[in-house]
Amino acid sequence: MPSTAEGETAAAGPRVDCHAHVFDTRMPASPDAWTVPEYAFTPEDLSRHMDRHGIEHAVLSGLSISGGYNDYMIRALRQDRRLRGTAIVDPPADLYTLERMREDGIVGIRLQLARCESLPDLDSFDYRVLWRRVRDLGWHVQLAIEGTSLPEVLPALQAAEVDIVIDHFGHPDPADPLGCAGFQAMLAAVDTGRCWVKLSGGFRLAGTTAWRDDPDGDLDGIASQVASTLLEKVGTERLLWGSDAPFVGYEDRVSYDKVVADYRKWVPDPAMRAEICATGMRFYFS
Repeated sequence: MPSTAEGETAAAGPRVDCHAHVFDTRMPASPDAWTVPEYAFTPEDLSRHMDRHGIEHAVLSGLSISGGYNDYMIRALRQDRRLRGTAIVDPPADLYTLERMREDGIVGIRLQLARCESLPDLDSFDYRVLWRRVRDLGWHVQLAIEGTSLPEVLPALQAAEVDIVIDHFGHPDPADPLGCAGFQAMLAAVDTGRCWVKLSGGFRLAGTTAWRDDPDGDLDGIASQVASTLLEKVGTERLLWGSDAPFVGYEDRVSYDKVVADYRKWVPDPAMRAEICATGMRFYFS
């Protein structure tokens, strides 16, 4: 039987973590990796946090700093069926490899465009082949990108008729989070019925080029403001929550306890948190 504290934690939610990473110190780093952690965060480490907070399932996101090296994550999926994952692949990606990934628990691809000096042509032949394979597999495209690029990228993905999940609130402009073009483009994409938004990485909302710096100390306020607006504008059926553990680049400032507490501040109604949990379970585990 769980203790009273554990029972209260589980009842308060979340029950599914839709954005986490696992890695060890032996994994190859991408040539353009923005940082390389000098520590490991293993599936067992993640599992301990999940169990402590009553979280029953998690989704492992492809790790940008390792590029297309998905092996470590896939081994974790094979060993723990509570997990699903998204992989980083180069287009067009071989069908047979993707089908095997699906058997292992991969449910989508992560399109890592954050910090890119130039955006790829998402309407090129190779990408059109990849989008067709994503659709045929019943997968989605997890989009990691600065909000300033959303107005350019979202129409291309919508034209490809793929389901889209946007990471980290869509990285809105911290100077005008609700009025910026990226946030408005994201709202319009959600209205199409094929786009979801993650309430995750609130500590990253100063922007990807200011990944350690919060000069105004107002990131919590920005995240709360954006979350409240998303709840009002798009509803719980289009929202997901993720911890972004182990908070790469912010390890000295962020903990699993903090991100769970932040989520409860962003979504103070337990019934709404339960609905967001149900959205995550339907999207990743049904």
